[in-house]
Amino acid sequence: MNVSFFKYLEFEKRYSPHTIRAYKDDLTQFQAFLISLYELNEISNADHRQVRSWMVHMMQNDYTPRSINRKISVLKSYFKYLKKKELISSNPMSKIVSPKSKKRLPEFIREKSMNQLDINMSVDQSFSGIRDSLILTLLYQMGLRRSELISLTNQDIDNDRLTVKVLGKGNKERLIPISPSLSANIDKYKKLKEENFDEFSDSLFVTDQGKTLYPKFVYNLCTKYLGSVSSNQYLGPHVLRHSFATHLANNGADLNAIKELMGHSSLAATQVYMHNTIDRLKEVYSKSHPKAKSE
Repeated sequence: MNVSFFKYLEFEKRYSPHTIRAYKDDLTQFQAFLISLYELNEISNADHRQVRSWMVHMMQNDYTPRSINRKISVLKSYFKYLKKKELISSNPMSKIVSPKSKKRLPEFIREKSMNQLDINMSVDQSFSGIRDSLILTLLYQMGLRRSELISLTNQDIDNDRLTVKVLGKGNKERLIPISPSLSANIDKYKKLKEENFDEFSDSLFVTDQGKTLYPKFVYNLCTKYLGSVSSNQYLGPHVLRHSFATHLANNGADLNAIKELMGHSSLAATQVYMHNTIDRLKEVYSKSHPKAKSE
């Protein structure tokens, strides 16, 4: 496996450590397949038939088209890099067609459930309770990615302008507006953090031990609290980002505004949120269609 490829992902593509680990895992899995079936140690020596064989192997082992597509996408990036660096003479992925996968609408939490969550979380006024509530609030009210939340610092909060500076994908910065009440709640949390820990942390959010948050911490926190108000299958932090965009769209927000708030590079990534919930459709239908109400 070419080590310089991962340096390329880190420093040129500016991928997150989590994404780079996922790339390594997928490439390691393909390499293990080549070794076990073809006694081939180097991925760069694989041809299109062996890639197709791996795809068949994954299908037979009940991998979803979505998972297979992700792994094939990793291989395409890897071989494209090798070809660019002239480490291979031909790219085997040029003959590979990824399986079609169904496009799924993003899951989200209903507005009523989010309101109930606010009520539930207002009870615990301890440091951890206030912190947990604020984490969920920022994920939902600002549409943050988990990595963006973790990387927030004390200096990113501008109480005078009521904005938060967010470092997104590719180290792109964006400013997200916040309400005066949210700004006040952040201030309350920061003061409580200073009172609880002698050692100063520049990270906005810290664990119960005063250390910077880590991805699993945020995931576990979300599943714990969201499970009390929703029966959705997925209750990780990204569902709150989906909820942020969906609720904005359902309440008439401009598509370009949602795009900027979420830090999307193109409108195509944002358009998926321009769906309507079935309840919203029923409401519009009942109010607008002359035959919707029985006479």
